[in-house]
Amino acid sequence: MRFSVYQESHIGGRRNNQDRMGYSFTRDALLLLLADGMGGHIQGEMAATISLQTIGTLFQQNAKPYVKKPEKFLEESFFAAHREIHRYRAINNLPETPRTTIVACLIQHNNAYWAHCGDSRLYWMRSGQILSRTRDHSRIETLIAQGKVDPSERDTHPERNKLFNCLGAPNMPIVEMSRRASLQAGDVILLCSDGLWSVLPDHVLAQSLHQNTVVRAVPDLLATAVGIAGKTSDNVTALAMMWEGASVLQDSPNTIATHTLPIDSVTTTIQAPRHADLEQADIFNDSEIEKAIEEIRGAIEKTSRITSKN
Repeated sequence: MRFSVYQESHIGGRRNNQDRMGYSFTRDALLLLLADGMGGHIQGEMAATISLQTIGTLFQQNAKPYVKKPEKFLEESFFAAHREIHRYRAINNLPETPRTTIVACLIQHNNAYWAHCGDSRLYWMRSGQILSRTRDHSRIETLIAQGKVDPSERDTHPERNKLFNCLGAPNMPIVEMSRRASLQAGDVILLCSDGLWSVLPDHVLAQSLHQNTVVRAVPDLLATAVGIAGKTSDNVTALAMMWEGASVLQDSPNTIATHTLPIDSVTTTIQAPRHADLEQADIFNDSEIEKAIEEIRGAIEKTSRITSKN
């Protein structure tokens, strides 16, 4: 694999930064992760951190050197992260469970697979055009899909910040999966929190990442978003990857080539768990996973569970 990747986060006008992002890669697989802790609940930053640590650990355990069943891996790792957040609440005797949105992308063999819960977004771009983006699990998107609200009200509707899906809620999360996406050299995958996409239009994101490298575009986009939002700015976070596949688009010092890595080698920017209660996590339990999957299939059409964010 050959790719370039860059990530950055800005606290904006908030007291602390509850966004988390990171990536891991082996010789044949690349995992991109971004989580946005929900400020309307306690310790949203811990929910985001636990999610990245859990999913990142599972990637390292399963990418040997690639993940055999990518869709199943993404779904089950989200369930595992959800359970770990609840376990953290129980161990620490918290009055409620921390919550977070999450978006993840797994890339291997020139194909990308992604999954998300909430309104942290993924964009798939080619030649300055958006080929696909995730659908926010929000009340406003549900109303638009039902024809009850005009799309022009996305940024002004009073229920625009209400989510019906996240990790850490009382109910099991609905993990929305993408179809397999076949990447071409020059394609860009962008993961970002709502602090970015709610301020800058989609076409601005696409144009910037088309005209500039990810190393230059990401910091410029974050600075622009924070500048526009000013003192009311949310945390702003983005993780962008430009795919080169096996070809060489340009001689860039930022390009990562993995073909020389040993099969068992893993490189990651995701911090290992620092909390004793997470270190011995029994994150995979087959019977629990099967039960959770059945619950998800039964709840996939229900969108009445509303959770306020921020």
